Amino acid sequence: MTTFSVRFLGCKVSHVDAREVRERLLADGHSERDADADVAVVNTCCVTQEAVSKSRKEAARAARTHRRVYVTGCGANLAADAFAGLPENVVVVAKRSEETPEYVAGDVGAIGCVQADARLDRVRAFVKVQDGCSFSCNFCVIPLVRGGSRSRAAEAVLGEIARRVRQGHREVVLTGINLGCYRDRAAGYDLPSLVREAGTTPGLARLRLSSIEINHVSDALIAALRETPTVSRHLHVPLQSGDDGVLRAMGRRYSVATYLRRLAPLQEEFNLTSDVIVGFPAEDARAFETTLDAVRVAGLTNVHVFPYSPRPGTVTAADDPVSPGEKKERGARLRAASHDACLARWRTKVGREDVVLVDRAGRGYGDDYSPWLLDDAVPVGELVRVRGAAVSDEGVLAA
Repeated sequence: MTTFSVRFLGCKVSHVDAREVRERLLADGHSERDADADVAVVNTCCVTQEAVSKSRKEAARAARTHRRVYVTGCGANLAADAFAGLPENVVVVAKRSEETPEYVAGDVGAIGCVQADARLDRVRAFVKVQDGCSFSCNFCVIPLVRGGSRSRAAEAVLGEIARRVRQGHREVVLTGINLGCYRDRAAGYDLPSLVREAGTTPGLARLRLSSIEINHVSDALIAALRETPTVSRHLHVPLQSGDDGVLRAMGRRYSVATYLRRLAPLQEEFNLTSDVIVGFPAEDARAFETTLDAVRVAGLTNVHVFPYSPRPGTVTAADDPVSPGEKKERGARLRAASHDACLARWRTKVGREDVVLVDRAGRGYGDDYSPWLLDDAVPVGELVRVRGAAVSDEGVLAA
């Protein structure tokens, strides 16, 4: 029997990819161990140069304490060899996510003792329904390392959701690289119909989407989100920039007006969060101020802020005129505005009740994915009804 550890960097899709390798190794009878394992799997990210650097450091660190290290995920598929020069016990697995678990398991070597259904540790399950992207934005390396858009069969997705619920997960998050591109044409499913069907899974308490592009926020999807009782009142919709000139330079295929118009029906009911890139080559001081205005008008709360980082093989790979200092200053201003918006939303919960999914000791998330701070004695995995008493910088304090 081989002992192993698995870690991931990056997004929810990276989390799913790492989990699939983990489950395959467990199913082959290998044993997971946090420390002193024989094998380490490091599922990497390459969305920014900082992410690549962190991935490389994690692989190098693992190489010092493990007999063998498998580098998987987006970073492993970069055209530029980001992991050259690492120790000989590091194996870079430059394969699609669908092929990676089989390759790693085959290289580690299967044994006879098989676990039929290894239970996960978390109370929230991420179920990947789609992978890849066929819309190459000028700054984005993901289509180069993930390939074109492709979807899982609806039957397989719905079967996995049912299995996750039986394992004890109370919440399921549908995830993908470009989730709105989900299609199972043979079975007649698109994302709205998948949401409706998945939301009726017996025993499922909460269903959520990981992220959706604004062009896919259609009337049909909005109706499915509103009319499916288990759907969480939270939606993450990347903005990237609130300036039309920057969006055109990015190749984003929508305008700020389109973004605001499509989100408007959800503003009162849903907690809307987003991604924004600061310091893109076309972003000057005026464009950044326009972005701040757009974030406010859209009613966005938690904004994930990314400083622009040139990625190899993209249209803007050689273009990076905004200074690091300016990126840092813009990022700080946007994060401060985001935090203020979060506090404003959290204050509306004081004196009101919510149902919170406890995902770690003393913490959990409400139906709209607002963070709550709870008594440490509340069991992890429980759904509890709470009342807001006050607000801190970290979330809503439960009475």
